[in-house]
Amino acid sequence: MKKQLLSAVMLCTLGVAGCDPEPTGPGPDTGPKYNTADKISTYLEGKTLVMEGANIPSHPNGFSEDINYGAATQCYVKVTMSVAGGNYRVQSDMGTLRSTSTAGVQECDHAAKSGATDFTSTGVLIENVAEDGSCFDVTYTYPSFKQVGRGQVSQDGKTLKVELFFENQATGARCSNGGVGATGVTLNGAAFTGNAVQTYAIQ
Repeated sequence: MKKQLLSAVMLCTLGVAGCDPEPTGPGPDTGPKYNTADKISTYLEGKTLVMEGANIPSHPNGFSEDINYGAATQCYVKVTMSVAGGNYRVQSDMGTLRSTSTAGVQECDHAAKSGATDFTSTGVLIENVAEDGSCFDVTYTYPSFKQVGRGQVSQDGKTLKVELFFENQATGARCSNGGVGATGVTLNGAAFTGNAVQTYAIQ
């Protein structure tokens, strides 16, 4: 009997078919990659995020890019966000408002830089992340204002989308109300019909 047991052990050691395979550990994680606040924050840390061209929405922060709001004008050429220490440095190249053939109507020229802004957040809160990674609530706090809304990191890790509004101006812009860009947002008491989804290429 001892000889038979020894022979069986030797056969398995030599890799003869019929023996149980060696354990290989857990398989690859094929689930959502960015479905917790920690996963999102860790992935974006040290990254540079760039929004330009067609990725600039018609209504950044809920306001038309074609209207002069003074210091709050939303006409952009390019926005670059650098993530470090959990905070975002936002550098914006501002576009130029041009008069159109229609009296009193202006249009954002995305190719003509008129100035720049540079500010850094003092806090970023990511919460209520969907289990499938499709949406998370976000609040960006800056020295003189806050942006609130919802966002999503694409599962290929190439794109960040954030739909943002200034604090206390919009309702219905959280993940509990729908995914990024969903209808039903109210801005300053009126139905919002523009596009406020900012799309950033993650570098």
